[in-house]
Amino acid sequence: MLAIQQLRVEVGARVLFDGLSFVLNREDRISFAGPNGAGKSTLMKCIAGVIEPNAGRITRPKGCRTGYLPQDGIHLSGHSLWEEAESAFAEARSLQSEIDNRSHQLESLDPGNPPYSELLQEIGELELKLEHFDPSRIKPRIESVLGGLGFQREDFRRDCGEFSGGWQMRIAMAKLFLQEPDILLLDEPTNHLDVDAQRWMEIFLRDYRGAIAIISHDRSLLDELTNRTIAFERGQAAEYAGNYSFFVRESALRREILEKQYRAQQREIEKTERWINRFRAKNTKASQVQSRIKQLEKMERIELQEEEVTMNFTFPAPPPSAHCVAKLEGSAQRYGELTVFEDFNFEITRGQKIAVVGPNGAGKSTFCRMITGEEAPAEGSLELGSKVFPSFFSQTHADELEPRQTVLQTVEEASSRENMSHVRNLLGCFLFRGDDVFKEVGVLSGGERSRVALVRMLVRPANFLILDEPTNHLDMQSQEVLQEALNSYPGTIIIVSHNRAFLDPLVERTLEFRQGKSPSLYYGNLSYYLDKVAEKERIQSQKGATSGSASGTTTTRDGTITRKEQRRQEAEARQQRNLVLKPLEQRLEKLEAGISEFEAARETLTDHMSKPEVASDAEELRKASEAFQSVTTQLEKAYSDWSELSDEVENLRSKLEATRL
Repeated sequence: MLAIQQLRVEVGARVLFDGLSFVLNREDRISFAGPNGAGKSTLMKCIAGVIEPNAGRITRPKGCRTGYLPQDGIHLSGHSLWEEAESAFAEARSLQSEIDNRSHQLESLDPGNPPYSELLQEIGELELKLEHFDPSRIKPRIESVLGGLGFQREDFRRDCGEFSGGWQMRIAMAKLFLQEPDILLLDEPTNHLDVDAQRWMEIFLRDYRGAIAIISHDRSLLDELTNRTIAFERGQAAEYAGNYSFFVRESALRREILEKQYRAQQREIEKTERWINRFRAKNTKASQVQSRIKQLEKMERIELQEEEVTMNFTFPAPPPSAHCVAKLEGSAQRYGELTVFEDFNFEITRGQKIAVVGPNGAGKSTFCRMITGEEAPAEGSLELGSKVFPSFFSQTHADELEPRQTVLQTVEEASSRENMSHVRNLLGCFLFRGDDVFKEVGVLSGGERSRVALVRMLVRPANFLILDEPTNHLDMQSQEVLQEALNSYPGTIIIVSHNRAFLDPLVERTLEFRQGKSPSLYYGNLSYYLDKVAEKERIQSQKGATSGSASGTTTTRDGTITRKEQRRQEAEARQQRNLVLKPLEQRLEKLEAGISEFEAARETLTDHMSKPEVASDAEELRKASEAFQSVTTQLEKAYSDWSELSDEVENLRSKLEATRL
């Protein structure tokens, strides 16, 4: 579908990547991975045709349509939300208009003449093209996509200019999904989505019929969606035949193999140089010395890039607070006639780590402002415990920074004396390194300002942290640094986020906000919460199907299934499990055994290639490398087969469990 050939892109004197070549096939799911500034978004802009590469070319079949969603910069106005979404079908409207015009011309022609037949054929060809869009499905498709991304029906007639930046991005995403291009390019699509919209988007993308290239710092999304990874680092790009977690494992293994080969080659070089120096002065060894020198000159030297130093930080021990950190009693918040929530009772105790989730506008940020005392409740009371020192990070704080101050001055200004020595290290953890710390805040991008605001918040002495979407502008490494620091933080934490990979190891409770409902507390992390929500939806769906069907199910007057019918259903479920599920589970066990064998074989080959006598023997090293590549290919296929079969088994188990319920 699309071929990248020897692509090179330069930014000033810096080469982002060179000699990049890969093919994007139909229904591929590929992610671009790497630290911020490595060239991921630049490559995506090249594919989208926004910028031209310095060298190389991008080829695609005639008629191949590409759709691109940038990180930001979308500003729409002058049309209603519905009109903007409907414009995705402009081609369909144009085709229908042409068909109508030609049909009108047809009425004035003699059916017996050639022009009539020619025009009739043109109409037929246009109708074939129109069938692709299925005009009868345009309205329900628009409603489905807009609803899935969180828009309400009353929003449909609002002018796009009335929506904020995050919702503008959702409008652009909706329009792109409705266009259904052959290649979908998504640059950080989850940044402006809440947990419900992200769940819907993941399902939509999983079933998408075209190819997808995505940049995201949400590891869970990449692991679930993608099957290939292009990793960027230090002007190079390498391809991995798997999702993000596969890339992390495989890149570590490749580095380990390269280091072993490098050490073996260095030992061989030192040995050869010692021999040359020893016999250089002996005439009888002159020809052999020259031969060894030429051998060294021709040797293809293994270059080992220095690994980027991973910076870490830990919070200084916060002052102890009271057991009750914050308590809301009978609280409500209203803005004019809008009631965000009411009659809300909630207590946060020392050391708790709580995730806050829910659709945009349901009250998450309002709750954060209230719990820190920035905003007073309209009704009820808020009580902060004694010796509680809150520190709040909000996306809006980035806009409040002094533009003429440098990054370093901005952070040092907020830092306590105890934390002052940690400021440079902490800025480095969040991608401000070297002279970057002396940049003025006014010249930074929105994402960079957001990171400065986050660091500024982290250096304040506090025992109660409230973080509103802290990972939106952080790369994977910075997320891991923050996650590790928060994990070891002994204070109390509230985090508004939908990033599962970031939250799951960190939080033990999830507070859900829903419009028109009282907030609900789940005693588990984000994955636990999503499982419970999916379970509720499944039970609701089954209840609806049961009440609306005439399948002969025996129920009592109150709608419950009789014991006899329940036993019959359980027997059917067991039979179905034995007939269908058991063979799949046996295949899964065989695959797992095969994977273990391949992994053992690859480890053996790795050790073999690291031996000096193998590394110095070109033919033996070639054979070993080919064997290693063959085993790796088989292992990657086994991983892929295992992933597909595992999903199939899990889905079948869920269906059988749902039937039992």
